[in-house]
Amino acid sequence: MTSFVSVDNVEKSFPLAGGKEYLALKGVDLQIKKGEYISLIGHSGCGKSTLLNMIAGLDLPTGGIVTLDGIVVKQPGPDRMVVFQNYSLLPWLTVRDNVDLAVSEVLSEKPAKERKEIVEHYINIVGLSSSIDKFPLEISGGMRQRVAIARALAIQPKLLLLDEPFGVLDALTRGNLQEQLTRICEDNQVSTLMVTHDVDEAVLMSDRVVMMTNGPGSKIGGILEVDIPRPRKRLEAVKHPSYYQLRSEIIYFLNQQKRVKKMNARKVAVVPGHGLEKINLEIGFVPLTACAPIAVAQEKGFFKKHGLDEVSLVRESSWRGIVDGMIGGYIDAAQMPSGMPLWITLGGSGNIGTTVVSSLTMTRNGNAITFDERFQGQVKTLADFKRLLDQTPDTQHRFGVVHPSSMHNLLLRYWLASAGIDPDRDVQLKTIPPAQMVVDLKADTIDGFCVGDPWNLRAEIEKVGYTIATDVDIWPGHPGKVLGVREDWARAYPNTHIALVKALLEACQYCSDPKNAAEIRTILTQRDYVGTNIDYIHLGGAGDTIPGVSSVAHHLFYGENVNRPSRTEHLWQMAQMARWGDVPFPRNWVEVLETICRVSVFSTAARELGLTELSYSKGSLKLFDGSVFNADDPISYLNTLGIKRDITMAEVPLTAPRVAA
Repeated sequence: MTSFVSVDNVEKSFPLAGGKEYLALKGVDLQIKKGEYISLIGHSGCGKSTLLNMIAGLDLPTGGIVTLDGIVVKQPGPDRMVVFQNYSLLPWLTVRDNVDLAVSEVLSEKPAKERKEIVEHYINIVGLSSSIDKFPLEISGGMRQRVAIARALAIQPKLLLLDEPFGVLDALTRGNLQEQLTRICEDNQVSTLMVTHDVDEAVLMSDRVVMMTNGPGSKIGGILEVDIPRPRKRLEAVKHPSYYQLRSEIIYFLNQQKRVKKMNARKVAVVPGHGLEKINLEIGFVPLTACAPIAVAQEKGFFKKHGLDEVSLVRESSWRGIVDGMIGGYIDAAQMPSGMPLWITLGGSGNIGTTVVSSLTMTRNGNAITFDERFQGQVKTLADFKRLLDQTPDTQHRFGVVHPSSMHNLLLRYWLASAGIDPDRDVQLKTIPPAQMVVDLKADTIDGFCVGDPWNLRAEIEKVGYTIATDVDIWPGHPGKVLGVREDWARAYPNTHIALVKALLEACQYCSDPKNAAEIRTILTQRDYVGTNIDYIHLGGAGDTIPGVSSVAHHLFYGENVNRPSRTEHLWQMAQMARWGDVPFPRNWVEVLETICRVSVFSTAARELGLTELSYSKGSLKLFDGSVFNADDPISYLNTLGIKRDITMAEVPLTAPRVAA
């Protein structure tokens, strides 16, 4: 289907006092198909109404063009009708006369009788036949808005433009009118562009939701396809599997834009001190038991001890927030899944050119594979699950993972593939925020998940799931969470980088002492960190067991073969991500590993702390299926794998933009 409305590289600026200009929109590209319903959503000041006005012809772009049916839009016209939030009815005219005024002006060539029939038809469509001879002040706000919509539809425009048409209505009226308008647009194949601030309204009514970034220089930050079938009823739409996922995507985008706006407003300067280039840091993390070193470094004063006087912890609900914060430069450092520095560097996020380095492994282990409790009687082992899949080939099984780069995803995929189960074709893997896993399991939208604690433990305690395998069963001692910083940041602040590693390494050491376990569990229950019941939080040290629970994930925070970053482990992760088509396997993989794995920073930090015993044993990796990963020839290893996607290879650039001061 060809584009009906085309917005090509549109820019809009407004003159300010003193000869200055305000750039409202920059580089906006949008195509609207015939009969398509599009919503524009974003924070105030992001240019939604400005874009709508240019499509309407009420304003002109200062750059780029807008076309409707192949004709450049230069002025308003009856082929586009705008419905504003404030009704815009003439109070001295009746409902009939308000609609007739527009019809008589635009459709003047039609006979009076036909125009009268058109007016009555569209007033009837919006359900106002009984109020056709009433004046605007005699009807409710919702009814007035329906008159405005009837007037817009009656002139039979090619495009309907709605500027927050339901914003001032009560919830019941708004809901009814939303469903009516959606049905009218479907029945009459009217193309529609709507400006809204309401997330649920956007998901319910749209074919696509266009999300706008903050101004100045706003642009399209993302477009979501709404795959909920039409016709839609609100109570039915909210039960569709995609509804809350789409809603969450929009809310996430809006929250990120709010955060960017807040950080830009602060304009925090780099503050040096203690011989460090920067002592004011923002460090991101996701609420998991594995965030213990970051929480302890803050609560026990390890950051301040090493000269980092102004550390703010940024609690993200998902790893996607960490990725966006790292690429955008909104955070200085972050707790990351161990594969994330590689994933970002190799372009997994679609942003090739941002190199992320790691100089500390903060945790090992801590993950598990949990199945829904309903499988308890028939699936005890991986072999059992393979038999179940073979016996029920038409049943789709869905499993949650937290991020493509996480060991949860890589371990689950490896575990499944070892039994001949293709993780992309025989089952479906969904990316879900960690804290959402148990909720989705209870709602039967997934059949299981691979995630870090406390969520496996919580599923067992609440009797909604059971652990079928822990990471100790698959790869004991695997890297879990690492410290990640941008490569340009590491170059700009080398002494700060070492100080940060020292603070977190001491925190890891503190977390490894069983005498501190009770205190750490209490810290993690705080709302600023994991914010959950203490019964769900266990560090998994020696002797840490829970009655009625099959296993407790065994976190390793500190010790030999624990904290030093390993190029061999990173290479295995690189091979697995390439195996599943998430990233290309880099031809310059040796260079990539040497850049990402900052062993020298770790060694300096450990030496300055007097922790010289933290050695690391080099060698091949052995997993539960008996396979051996040899770091000398990763390409031959990839070629031996039976289940894999088409593997691509490419030279990966390792340049990075300069970090903002």
